[in-house]
Amino acid sequence: MLPTLSVLIALVSLLLMAAVLIQNPKGGGIDPTFGGGQAQQLFGAARSSDFIEKATWVLAGALLVLCVAAVLVVGTGSAVSPADIPLQTQ
Repeated sequence: MLPTLSVLIALVSLLLMAAVLIQNPKGGGIDPTFGGGQAQQLFGAARSSDFIEKATWVLAGALLVLCVAAVLVVGTGSAVSPADIPLQTQ
């Protein structure tokens, strides 16, 4: 289960980086460097910025949920008292 969560976390992280990088830093849709002119013709300027913003929020939420799920799967481990830990000898 943990390897699957790790792969999903990596995939969502990459998609989130891509969503952040293609946004126009001054608002107004997709950055023209990454083909923003094509997307604005397809969606319109307002709809393309709404889509990218919603995708960013959804991916950020998914990353948060996946990270919390990974922590719950790993857990804190078994309760080991300090007396149970073997000491190293020289």
